[in-house]
Amino acid sequence: MLRKLILTSDDSAIFVVRIVLGSVILAHGLQKLFGWFGGHGVAWTLEAWQEWWDLPPAVIILVILGESFGALALIIGLGGRFMAASIGIIMIGAMYLVNARWGFFMNWYSEPQRGEGFELHLLVLGMVIAILIKGSGRWSVDRWLQQKYFSSDIL
Repeated sequence: MLRKLILTSDDSAIFVVRIVLGSVILAHGLQKLFGWFGGHGVAWTLEAWQEWWDLPPAVIILVILGESFGALALIIGLGGRFMAASIGIIMIGAMYLVNARWGFFMNWYSEPQRGEGFELHLLVLGMVIAILIKGSGRWSVDRWLQQKYFSSDIL
């Protein structure tokens, strides 16, 4: 099972996808975890999300952990497929709860009383699918583990 989870090629393109996806999601996680980059931190996120969407605190904490520590693990390529899948689930949840009602496009013109559409979420899901297919790629912990413990399976 572990072998299937970490199996990856020495692909440079997927390395770029992994770094970009992880970095963008990490910034969002740090907003929720520490209040950095204009965020509000854990307490505010818990309170607001419970009020707005009636989410259980455990789900909110999992989102915060997935977007922060999960994204960090994705950046270094540790459990890339699992981390990408987790981010994909978070994006599907965000689309369902928040963004789908606003349609496809983001609110590029800052129209009042209009939220953001789901186009960013589709881009993220495309990147998630690429990582699910290819693994973590070049310069990843998964690649190192594969070479160290499953050297006969190197792609």
